[in-house]
Amino acid sequence: MDRLRLATVWLGGCSGCHMSFLDLDEWLIDLHGRAELVYSPVVDAKEYPEGVDVALIEGAICNEDHVEMIHKIRRRTRAIVAFGDCAVTGNVTALRNPLGSARPVLERAYLEAADLLARVPSEPGIVPPLLDRVVPVHAMVPVEYYLPGCPPPADRIRALLEQLLDGQAPRLTAAQIKFG
Repeated sequence: MDRLRLATVWLGGCSGCHMSFLDLDEWLIDLHGRAELVYSPVVDAKEYPEGVDVALIEGAICNEDHVEMIHKIRRRTRAIVAFGDCAVTGNVTALRNPLGSARPVLERAYLEAADLLARVPSEPGIVPPLLDRVVPVHAMVPVEYYLPGCPPPADRIRALLEQLLDGQAPRLTAAQIKFG
């Protein structure tokens, strides 16, 4: 069997899901034998490739760059996994949504609370404009699988990946989804 082409992507989140991925420890060596990590913040790939089998997407869609990236991922990927609660529900990253558009949040953070040089950062091509609402991945593109947790523990990530590597549709048991 050919190795699975695996990607991990970090959008609007804290990187906790990727830290849990790294908590797979020695199993990462076994994973490498069965999967090729073709794109991730932990490798030096600059462009999201074509022909990805599975992408673990951490974080919510928060800015215009995320919108462009998630559509590229969807076009180039067979199966998307919403990886962690921000990708599944918006979670912490969506806490700004009740405040309305992005502008009040930016003004509060960069103008009202500023000690020096009060100015909302904006540099076309460098600072991506925020969306007015943070949304989970499935609000923007179809998602095949959901991996809950903030962050999902390493054993839950492993259970999902093992099933995908074995050609099965992931089905997590209640014991694997336990919270707290």
